[in-house]
Amino acid sequence: MPNIKNQEKRVITNAKRAERNKAQRSALKTALKAVTTAVEANDKAAALNALNKANSLLDKSVTSNIHHKNFASREKARLAKSINKLA
Repeated sequence: MPNIKNQEKRVITNAKRAERNKAQRSALKTALKAVTTAVEANDKAAALNALNKANSLLDKSVTSNIHHKNFASREKARLAKSINKLA
């Protein structure tokens, strides 16, 4: 446990941020999985809806410094490619 009062506060705020980041990462993983399951089921409409949500969450994860911008663009491209294969 920290001896300095400011460091005690930092422990609390870091825990809050870690929890928020964990929830955001989990929501993103769920959205990415929703796209892949829709693609596997050959449901293009559901896949497009899930892709829109996943793209939004990817952008939010980049702006909140959870993921790198190249990760987000790579995932977007991979998901769009899998949906375009459905045709």
